[in-house]
Amino acid sequence: MLAGPSPEALIGPIAAATSRIRVGSGGVMLPYYSPLKVAETFSVLAGLFPGRIDLGLGRAPGTDQITAIALQRDRRQLLPDDFPQQLAELLGYLDGSLPPDHPFARLASTLPGRPEGPEPWLLGSSRDSALWAAELGLPYAFADFINPRGAEIAALYRERFAEHEHAGRPRTAVAVWVICAETDEEAQRLASSARMTFTLLRRGQLVPVPPPEKALRFLEADGGADAGPRSERRAVIGAPAKVASQLQEVVSSYGAEEVIAVTITYDHQARLRSYELLAEAWR
Repeated sequence: MLAGPSPEALIGPIAAATSRIRVGSGGVMLPYYSPLKVAETFSVLAGLFPGRIDLGLGRAPGTDQITAIALQRDRRQLLPDDFPQQLAELLGYLDGSLPPDHPFARLASTLPGRPEGPEPWLLGSSRDSALWAAELGLPYAFADFINPRGAEIAALYRERFAEHEHAGRPRTAVAVWVICAETDEEAQRLASSARMTFTLLRRGQLVPVPPPEKALRFLEADGGADAGPRSERRAVIGAPAKVASQLQEVVSSYGAEEVIAVTITYDHQARLRSYELLAEAWR
């Protein structure tokens, strides 16, 4: 459904094929990783592509429970929720802030990409993530495609960021489910693929993203299409002018500087065309 399960493997080829854009992860689900290994991997990428690598970090499993357990080294039980400790350790490697008596403190100086480093972002869809990002002085990317009621959480992030008196300024990105096509009708047709996928995902069935024709038949037999991947989720779907207008409303409500377009289609050319139309309309 998304770009791929291994952002650290895709970032290098994408950065090598481009020259100006920033390239990052959306995101690395830290509970499945060693903080040191993430620091080493993204240090290498930052050294290869200076000033262009973003490290988006998430807490959620990002998948179903069976896959989550399969990703663990120890499969006897689900991993403990120690994300704040993992995040603190990872940031300590990147910015050299681990206390001298920390058992891994010396490892921060051995990162292979020094003096370059990635820019960390915290990904989230809840108050907890907003508070952590504010406390740590991190840029914050909110998953509106998961929780469309995040404008107040983004405002909370900026408020608490100011209270901590960081040297930098708060920065917000908002991730929105988007499909753009030449017409509203074509965009809705393309969106049916993700609607069917999410409908079955809620029932515990994992399926490849289906072609629109199959998805439309399924949704008709299943009682019709929802308003988005889930009925309570926001979906910005339509022709370019409509999509640009609705996205601008989302950006304004979040006070965001960046939009992450989450575009799920069966056909990759349709996804590329959606990006092209969105880019032209947004300009």
